[in-house]
Amino acid sequence: MNLLEELEIVPKQYFKKMTNTDDLWEVRVKTGSNIFRLLGFFDGAKIVILSHAFQKKTQKTPRQAIKLAEARKKDYFGRKKK
Repeated sequence: MNLLEELEIVPKQYFKKMTNTDDLWEVRVKTGSNIFRLLGFFDGAKIVILSHAFQKKTQKTPRQAIKLAEARKKDYFGRKKK
């Protein structure tokens, strides 16, 4: 998490744009033998909103996780407009 905050350019192995999504980004975290993914999006140029996290057990990101992150993004910007 410190990498996202401190580095101007975060290496792709930790932070990458997800294809075929509503502009979601994936943060990759490895702790011991466990791998976690945090899905999020940008609010402007410098704010990253992390909207969903899960333990990754397969190569492909579960569609349900993507749908949940996209729904939370829509809700976030909808509430922000009010």
